[in-house]
Amino acid sequence: MEQNAKSQSEPSPASPAQHATIQDVARRVGVSVSTVSRSFTRPNLVSKRTRQRVLAAAHKLDFSISRSAMALKSGHSFRIALLLPSPLDEWFNVKVYEGLAEVVSHAGYDLSVFTISNNDTRREFFTDMPVRRNADAVVLCSFNTRRDELGLLRGMGVPVIGINTYSTIGLDASVSINDAVSAQIATRHLIGLGHRRLAYIYTRHPTPFHFSADNRHRGFQEAIRQSGKDIQQNLISCPLDYDPVNAALTQLLELDPQPTALFFQTDDVAIPVMYRLRRYGKEIPRDYSVIGFDDSTYAAQIGLTTMHQDPTELGKIAGQKILALLNGQKLEHPFEHPLATLVLRNTTAQPLYPSSSSSI
Repeated sequence: MEQNAKSQSEPSPASPAQHATIQDVARRVGVSVSTVSRSFTRPNLVSKRTRQRVLAAAHKLDFSISRSAMALKSGHSFRIALLLPSPLDEWFNVKVYEGLAEVVSHAGYDLSVFTISNNDTRREFFTDMPVRRNADAVVLCSFNTRRDELGLLRGMGVPVIGINTYSTIGLDASVSINDAVSAQIATRHLIGLGHRRLAYIYTRHPTPFHFSADNRHRGFQEAIRQSGKDIQQNLISCPLDYDPVNAALTQLLELDPQPTALFFQTDDVAIPVMYRLRRYGKEIPRDYSVIGFDDSTYAAQIGLTTMHQDPTELGKIAGQKILALLNGQKLEHPFEHPLATLVLRNTTAQPLYPSSSSSI
C-alpha cells in the first residue's frame, strides 16, 4: 500500500502538499492522528471505509509515509489516556484538558478521555486498557488507583502521570497542588483575623476514589493545632451525590454557637451557599467570613476570597513531563507540589463580635 500510494502521487515542486504531515491527513479526513496511524500500521482496528478515506487523503496531500515510518513502525498509538472521576465539562477538568492538549497535540498526540465515576466503569477500564495497550501514556487526574490497578497500568510499559492525585506512590511523575499546606494558609488567614469559631465544609464522595482535595481537611486541622489558640471547630460533611448545598445550609444553621468563619473545601459549594444564606438574613462577611478553594469560574466576579490554583498550568506541566518521558529523557523534578495562592477579596473580615457566643 505504501508503494502504491507513492507511485500514484505526482506532487508539484511548489505545492505545499510536499510538507504534509500526519496531522494534515487527520484534519483533511476529520479523524484523529491515531486513526491515521492505525490505518497504516493496524488496519484491522479501522473500518474499511475510514481507511480508504485516510489513504485517499494521504495520496492527495502527498503525505510521505516514509517521513513518519519510524513512529508508525514503533507501534505508537499517538494517543494519551486521560482518566477523570467526573464529567469533562466540570471547571477543573476542562482547564486541565486545555493545558494538556495544548502541549501534547503539537507533538501529534490525541487525548482520549475516560470518565470513571463508578465501580463498573472502573473495572471495565482497568480490564481492557492494559490488554489493548492502545495508549502511549496514562494521566490520572484527581484520584488514586489501587495497587493492583496501578500494577496493570505499569505492566503496559507506558508512563503513568498524576495531576492532583491523592498519592504519588507508583507514578512515574506528577504535578499536584500541596492541598494540606495550602489549606493551612487559608485557615491561618481566618485565625489571624481573629476568628475562633471555624467551620470546615466539605463534600463526601459516594465513589471508590480518594481525591487530593481530601487532604485540605488535614491542613485545616493542622493549622488550628499549630495556632495554639482556643478554637472551636465544626466539620460539616455533605453528600456530593444529593444536594450538598442544602445539606451544608441545614447543618450550618443548626450549629450553636454559630461559627464566625467558614472554610469551604471547594468554591463550587461555597458560592451557592453564600447566595442561599441571604434568604436567612445572613450577610457575608458580617455574619460569616467565607473562604473557598480553587478560584474557579465566577469566584472573582462575586468577590470570593479563595485559594487560587491553575489547572491549565497543571495540565501543561503534566504534558511536558509526558513528552519528556516518551522521548526517553530523565526528569530533573518528576514530582512537583506547588502551593495554591491566597487571593484576598471581599468575603473575609475580622469578626464583628470576637467574643460572642450567641446562636442564630
